[in-house]
Amino acid sequence: MTKRRLVLALILPALLASGTWFFLHRSGKKTNGRSRTVAVEQGPIEDTVEATGAVAPLNRVEIKPPIPGRIERLLAEEGDSVKQGATIAWMSSTDRAAILDAARAQGPDALKEWQDSYKETPIVAPMSGVVILRNVVVGQTVDAGTILYAMSDSLIVLGQVDESDIGRIRAGMPARVTLDAYPDQKVPAKVFDILHEGKNVSNVITYGVKVKPDRVPPFFRSQMTANISFISQRKQKALLIPASAVQEGSGGSKQVLVPGPEGKPVPREITTGLENGNKIEVLSGLEAGESVVLSRGRYAPQQGPQSSPLAFGGVRPSGGGQGQSSRRTP
Repeated sequence: MTKRRLVLALILPALLASGTWFFLHRSGKKTNGRSRTVAVEQGPIEDTVEATGAVAPLNRVEIKPPIPGRIERLLAEEGDSVKQGATIAWMSSTDRAAILDAARAQGPDALKEWQDSYKETPIVAPMSGVVILRNVVVGQTVDAGTILYAMSDSLIVLGQVDESDIGRIRAGMPARVTLDAYPDQKVPAKVFDILHEGKNVSNVITYGVKVKPDRVPPFFRSQMTANISFISQRKQKALLIPASAVQEGSGGSKQVLVPGPEGKPVPREITTGLENGNKIEVLSGLEAGESVVLSRGRYAPQQGPQSSPLAFGGVRPSGGGQGQSSRRTP
């Protein structure tokens, strides 16, 4: 390597590093500590437990053929509501299917004679409900283990709640269900059962919670992914401020900054109530219509360029004396 290349190899990284530091330093000086105010407003707030789950049948019944044979007619389709005892399909036993096939080769008269004398076997709905699965087609050969249909008496939502939150769930608690497939549809519901046995998934224990919609929407389908908000508490008229306006005071107290004389923010202690992540309820210390300050951050002095860890071989940005710049700290 020539002497010139060696010098460039040493100097270029230093120049790049110093230039980057200088850019960041100058950019930091351009920001300022301006703050804005928001008014204390009145509105609803909820304390919720969030969970995921899926749409599921309350009771799922699989319908299988009473005998081996062949499906002749299907009278119910997925989504149909049927009554208990209704005929939903007809089938031929294995013997009847063989006889009809032989008679069909002899002509229509022979086929009709055997059809009249050797009747089909009906498939009957064991309960009232909705057909959620049709698993066969006409002409299919089935045995006693083949699932012809699956029925559900009602669709519910089965949520999985973390064990740290299960103590906050109770029967009768209102809930709100949102499906991934229909994110704009909020379905009101209520908790009606909490399962006693938990599940361990990746060392996280969850408990099943059954939620029944006040009215099952027509777009509900079994196994749809659901997001559930269990509403622990709800207030329709509460004094609300942004959560970002609240700071920790001495002794664990809560405080906010309010506009003071000449616009200078001054601290004020408050008592808070419900929180939902974005908003906090104010129980005392503020009134509706008052303003609180949302500060964008505070500033701390930063040493001049000569102390930058990126400085190398005495290379520093122009104007790098003993002055201080400001940087933002959380």
